[in-house]
Amino acid sequence: MTRRIGFLVSHPIQYYAPIFRELARRCDLTVFFAHRQDATGQGQAGYGVSFEWDVDLLSGYESRFLRNVARVPSTQTFAGCNTPEIAERIREGRFDAFVVPGWSLRSYWQAVRSCRRAGVPVMVRGDSQLAGQRGGAVGKVKGVVFPHMLKQFDACLYVGRRNREYLEHYGVPARRLFFSPHCVDNDAFERASDAARAAAGRGGDGGRRRVLFVGRLVDSKRPMDVVQSVARLVAQGRPVDLVIAGAGERQGEMEEAARAGGVDATFLGFVNQSRLPAVYASSDVVVLPSIAIETWGLVVNEAMACGVPAVVSDAVGCWPDLIQPGETGAVAPLGDVPALAAAIASVLAFDPDATRRALAGRMDIYSPARAAEGVLEAADALAGGSGLR
Repeated sequence: MTRRIGFLVSHPIQYYAPIFRELARRCDLTVFFAHRQDATGQGQAGYGVSFEWDVDLLSGYESRFLRNVARVPSTQTFAGCNTPEIAERIREGRFDAFVVPGWSLRSYWQAVRSCRRAGVPVMVRGDSQLAGQRGGAVGKVKGVVFPHMLKQFDACLYVGRRNREYLEHYGVPARRLFFSPHCVDNDAFERASDAARAAAGRGGDGGRRRVLFVGRLVDSKRPMDVVQSVARLVAQGRPVDLVIAGAGERQGEMEEAARAGGVDATFLGFVNQSRLPAVYASSDVVVLPSIAIETWGLVVNEAMACGVPAVVSDAVGCWPDLIQPGETGAVAPLGDVPALAAAIASVLAFDPDATRRALAGRMDIYSPARAAEGVLEAADALAGGSGLR
């Protein structure tokens, strides 16, 4: 039996499109968008510049934009997505299951309530982790409210180990948990990076190695840690260069620190999706030293799909899933620059062929195909009357 699945997200997102295409090959899928994001909105979302994605995010699956009646339409505030139309779409959709990616927008709760009224099982797929959760009064309130809130979902799709631990902490039983991993379009990144390597090669660089940071240049990403770590390696006489792909408020400070540390640093500014594989292909390791607000870190998936290992802080949500020390990358304590530098040096010493094989094994699991399978496994269990609740 072909399942009818509905999916509501805030707006077209580059990381969801490959999952939607994979789902559309396996079920009758309809995706609803709560907001039409424009170039200015992308900039306000924290990218540092206004832009439009330069890859196709809408083909390969059926989608529909809902009318957003919010007073100030936005994806950055709870009230910024208000789409009462979703109730009618759910009533007429005859869905076997419906998915929302969290609970941070009013539109998502409108969908949950509508599913309850229509008798449609509703699932949530988020990526929250316990690391960095607030303590004190806020933590106590969450301890009371979140278990009740999560009971509103018939099933929870977890993207990785830390996300599962979060859901279990707030009382979600194992029978309601289904693995639907965080992922990117692995095949597209692999093809494009291989083509970039074939076209450019890496000869003539005198054996120099390239350390890459991809992301917004903001405090939560701790990009200065990367500059300081590379400066330590340079001071040790290691032939290491730094490439920064991203824009943000810390760029001037980072440029000054790179000059002071004798680091040969290239600041590319914001790099759109179509150019990213070539950037990864020209690098030897990607570094993500973020604080725990980095609930996953999909740039690590992108790099690994391109055959590039990663060094991350132990606050980054993806590390228990993607980082196999000595094989796919390394982990350093948050904020420990000497340890981060040592981790980078260790990864630069990896055997390239063995690393590529290990990375491919990780990406076989953290793939759009496996993410889609998780959604359908949950939908089948709900439809089968398995008593998940």
